[in-house]
Amino acid sequence: NGPRIALVGEQWWWRVTYLAPDGTRLADANEIRIPVGETVTLALDASDVIHSFWVPALGGKRDMIPGRTNHLRLRAEREGRYRGQCAEYCGGAHAFMSLEVIAMPAEAYRAWLAAAASPPPPPATPLAAQGRETFLSTGCGACHTISGTPATGTLGPDLTRVGSRRMIGAAMLDTSRDTLARFIADAPAHKPGTLMPAFPMLARSEIDAMAAYLWSLR
Repeated sequence: NGPRIALVGEQWWWRVTYLAPDGTRLADANEIRIPVGETVTLALDASDVIHSFWVPALGGKRDMIPGRTNHLRLRAEREGRYRGQCAEYCGGAHAFMSLEVIAMPAEAYRAWLAAAASPPPPPATPLAAQGRETFLSTGCGACHTISGTPATGTLGPDLTRVGSRRMIGAAMLDTSRDTLARFIADAPAHKPGTLMPAFPMLARSEIDAMAAYLWSLR
């Protein structure tokens, strides 16, 4: 009866979906939040090749196999962050496929889940507003979703709350406006093997504006 989360391994990141009892689905990526002291059931799949979910401090690994759903139960007894890693070789960037499990007090977890169900507010600054327009006009929404906007792409990670994640690029870089800007400009330089291309055609001002917008998404 505890929380249920669907997790799909992709080359080379983690697609996360929180499954509410009423059928509501909440998308996220590369980070899993769970309540302390409750057993969480993970439904594990893969979209391309075999991956394997492993958070050493919370239990054994479980394979993620295309076309088959495996299940794993986790329980964290202490609040904190737990590092996870794909534990099955899945291609050239396998070593860069990490994630974090964030164990929160149960009340804080449910408050976060309720808040995350609402789209982020409109940009609060002119720079962030400019970044939103640039994000949409340059076609970023063909690959990424941001709830409450026309961006509904599913090829890449959901970015609705990307500014609240401690890390980006499947736990490659600490999240900040600067690292978001660097990742937008040239993702392959920071995460080898990523399917996201570099964007040398974008002006620095456009990149900075998009980074400000994404940083504001909480």
